[in-house]
Amino acid sequence: MNIDFNLFMNDVVRQARQEIVDAGYKELTTPEAVEETISKQGTTLVMVNSVCGCAGGIARPAAKYSLHYNKKPDQLVTVFAGQDKEATEKARSFFTGYAPSSPSFALLKDGEILTMIERHEIEGHDPMQVVEKLQNAFESYCEEK
Repeated sequence: MNIDFNLFMNDVVRQARQEIVDAGYKELTTPEAVEETISKQGTTLVMVNSVCGCAGGIARPAAKYSLHYNKKPDQLVTVFAGQDKEATEKARSFFTGYAPSSPSFALLKDGEILTMIERHEIEGHDPMQVVEKLQNAFESYCEEK
């Protein structure tokens, strides 16, 4: 049996994109969209998505469940590492002081980085531990919704 790897990967990417959009995040696929969105006033959570197992098993579920909280960012957005490379590179240009990491979460205010949850804080952790990290950041930096 021959499996077309490209078709398989396209399906995996499509599912990964849809999962985070269904959770309420806006997908940013161009550098211009990233610049316009992240530069807005207020708090923005950027989820750097990827196809790795820790993204699917930990980061995306945490991205969804962390929103069940009384304080939340004003904007929820996502870029896809390895897929929308220019958009991801532009988003990472806002993450001053942090190395490229995917999956990851960056919380910004008025375009300035406040905190980041990097891959090493996601990989090997329970999704609820990541939810707790996200909600702690929301508690510190976001307004009640």
